[in-house]
Amino acid sequence: MNKFDLILYDLDGTVWDSIPIIMDSFHHAYEAVLGRCDRSDEYLMSYIGKPLDVTFNMHDEKTAKALLDEYLDYNHKLLANDAIQMFPGVIDSLKRIKDTGIKQGVVTSKRGESALPTLKFKGLDDFFDVYVYKEDTDKHKPDAEPLIYAARKMGIEDMSRVIYVGDALPDALCAGNAGSAFALVSWSKMDKEQIMKEAPDRSIVIDTLDELITKCIDCNPDSI
Repeated sequence: MNKFDLILYDLDGTVWDSIPIIMDSFHHAYEAVLGRCDRSDEYLMSYIGKPLDVTFNMHDEKTAKALLDEYLDYNHKLLANDAIQMFPGVIDSLKRIKDTGIKQGVVTSKRGESALPTLKFKGLDDFFDVYVYKEDTDKHKPDAEPLIYAARKMGIEDMSRVIYVGDALPDALCAGNAGSAFALVSWSKMDKEQIMKEAPDRSIVIDTLDELITKCIDCNPDSI
């Protein structure tokens, strides 16, 4: 018997390696609007996993809008050219998980218009049964609402039957707030030790998505 009915994935830094493009877009936006980027990479990385408008909300409204518009324009041009690379083995793992019959989906703070080009370029829409983008919920990670919304769309009420796979602290907190399990990908560029300190009790670190197949089976003694 499957321990989980639904596996949900973050995208950036989890399924695909978009962090370099995100950082490039941050730098471009600040340099284009303010003439320089005075935010450290560590500071900007801390906002990955959160909605973009939150990243710029320390500025006045006019500046924040200009930064957001510049970021999106530049970023969308990169996405239109299929600039994002997949992490090794992810596509094959998603196919193997789908073959088990376990449902899969996406919960991301990205807007649909930003996520869809890469989903289609990489053929990932063949593997997922549900999608939740920024515009689909009023509240966003680390709030539980995006995960709960995805589960409800799949007819799941018991959030303990859901596991969320991510690479950042907002992902772990979102899972915990929703009452779900959490899997941290070992290829995360974030502070993994800190993430696991704040992650829910039912959390694991995985080196490949294939590990989700065994971790989702009740009879496995290592299953969470």
